[in-house]
Amino acid sequence: MKNNIKLPVLIFFLIAISIDFCAQNQTNESAEIKNIIAKKRDYNERYGYGFRIQLYNGNEQKSRKIRARFRAEFPGYITKLVYKSPEWKVQVGNYKTKLEADKDLLIFREKFSGIIVIPLGK
Repeated sequence: MKNNIKLPVLIFFLIAISIDFCAQNQTNESAEIKNIIAKKRDYNERYGYGFRIQLYNGNEQKSRKIRARFRAEFPGYITKLVYKSPEWKVQVGNYKTKLEADKDLLIFREKFSGIIVIPLGK
């Protein structure tokens, strides 16, 4: 009797899983989803995207010192010295999401105070 019940239950679950899988594939191909993805790509091309961690914003000499100190403490990270009149900025990394940047921010905060995550624009 137990074997007679197991087979229909197994078939039911296999059918349910295959229907769910087919429904998910159809959702990704809908016109609404394609439209949203196209809008997101257009926004990214126009305004840029991503995040960086800003270590310092101020004069040139101090920014160069902070950048050198950061490179000595964390040698594997990309650092940029950005000039936006009248101030210099020391920025670290190229992160796709704020969550990625926040993870490194916690590490860097142990050695550098007053640092922030900033969104990138073009």
